[in-house]
Amino acid sequence: MIRFSTLFFFSICLSAQVNEDLFNAMETPTEQTSLLPTTMVFTQRFLWGEKGLLRKTNWMPLSIENREKELKIRRKMLLAHQVIGYATLAGMVAQGVLGTQLYKGNYELKDTHEMIGNATTISYFTGAGLSLFAPPPLISRKNEGLSSIKAHKWLATIHFSAMIATNLLAEENKKYHRAASYTLFGSYAAAVLAFKF
Repeated sequence: MIRFSTLFFFSICLSAQVNEDLFNAMETPTEQTSLLPTTMVFTQRFLWGEKGLLRKTNWMPLSIENREKELKIRRKMLLAHQVIGYATLAGMVAQGVLGTQLYKGNYELKDTHEMIGNATTISYFTGAGLSLFAPPPLISRKNEGLSSIKAHKWLATIHFSAMIATNLLAEENKKYHRAASYTLFGSYAAAVLAFKF
């Protein structure tokens, strides 16, 4: 528990620094640049793409002025994603402590474990939604080799799958539930720390 607490507080302290990797695409568009990146996540393309829902409904037509607004919205959404990410990590640490006590036979913590588990699940998927549905950056950067953004995205695939497995296996198979929750915590903590190192 001390290791988890130290890891959590260490990452909080480091988050005070502005993360240039996370927001490096927050430039202001000009007439010479394309208004949309060449590649987008499918959720971004669905909402914010050239033929996306927000364009078709004329709620946010594609223009330089609107792209500037979208980039401000993106920044706020990604900052909220980051803050919620730390709260989710804290919930996962609490779940680990409570889950360990349950495995030792301390069953009076079961309701607390379920309550914190539900809150952690809600915060997890809220944070994921903020990232997936944020407006796209101005340009898509394709860096050769490993970068903090690539590591964060690869780890997100793992912890997203592990979060679903953890919830599905909660009542069915305690052994696999525990394995999925360890995988979830490890990959999630690594994804949070990927931006810091």
